Amino acid sequence: MGIVLDRPVDMHLHLRQGEMLKDVIPWSSRQFAGGVVMPNLTPPVDSGEKVDKYREEIEEALNGEAFKPLMTLFMRNYTYRELKEWRSKIFSIKLYPAGITTNSEAGVKKLEEIYPVLEIMEELKIPLSVHGETNGFVMEREREFAPIYLKLAKDFPNLPIIMEHISTIELVDLLEKAPNLYATITLHHLLFTLDDVVGGKLNPHFFCKPILKTPKDREALQNVVKSGHPKVMFGSDSAPHPLGGKLRGSAGVFSAPVILPLLTLFFRGDVATFQKFVSSNARENFKLNLPTKKVKIVEEQWQVPYIVGEVIPLLAGKILPFRIKNSK
Repeated sequence: MGIVLDRPVDMHLHLRQGEMLKDVIPWSSRQFAGGVVMPNLTPPVDSGEKVDKYREEIEEALNGEAFKPLMTLFMRNYTYRELKEWRSKIFSIKLYPAGITTNSEAGVKKLEEIYPVLEIMEELKIPLSVHGETNGFVMEREREFAPIYLKLAKDFPNLPIIMEHISTIELVDLLEKAPNLYATITLHHLLFTLDDVVGGKLNPHFFCKPILKTPKDREALQNVVKSGHPKVMFGSDSAPHPLGGKLRGSAGVFSAPVILPLLTLFFRGDVATFQKFVSSNARENFKLNLPTKKVKIVEEQWQVPYIVGEVIPLLAGKILPFRIKNSK
């Protein structure tokens, strides 16, 4: 017995580079037919040449697994000629407010400065992916970004805008206020709250940005996911950091090893809604061309690894009742 998912896709994924990429990518490529790969490397992925080089590195690490990296560009002042030439290489362009998260120092300081780029993106039908936080109080940063999302949606009504890793009631509500606003939701924001970070002993492996929120916010996320809302998609924001970095406060949850097993528990037999959340909604919203892939999940105990390379995964060492049986 088990469930089978058709072409699951991770709409927000960090794979890093070098040895860490080789260590972490099998955990995503076995569970998904593709993933939207974030560009906040050092230096950032901000040209067609860098996209090609990064894609080649990812594909070399796949060892034949059917997985399509959907590449992104780091936002800067691109010309029409650049984006026209590179359109076929990328899925989206990623907007990071300057300094808001890992390797985002070269991000956007004034929104108006990128309006010419957004006009080009709207014409070329390039989606905008957004890390939507201000530099305000940490628990309110995402709520404070809500008016910015609405302004962008109004000023560029034909530009698909993906609100990444939403974690508040307010951003869930935005889905009904603008037809061109979409959202991704992570595993950790869907299942956990700030209590898991600081409610007992400080747990750095639950620390991420945007920070985990309140039970009421989590309930809003769970309700919209269970409703099968067509504009809500799974995006793990799985973000590996070496142990030393995590203990020094690096923000990011390495959730890749446990994603589909934990989502199987969350959906409790509602395979149709599960399929929408991790696959159908994203494929239909953005006409994604993914490799043929069926992923089977079975009820069989396994232990989450204590460490993957230099990275501690979410729920390291825990025994989970569901596991990935195969993918093909």
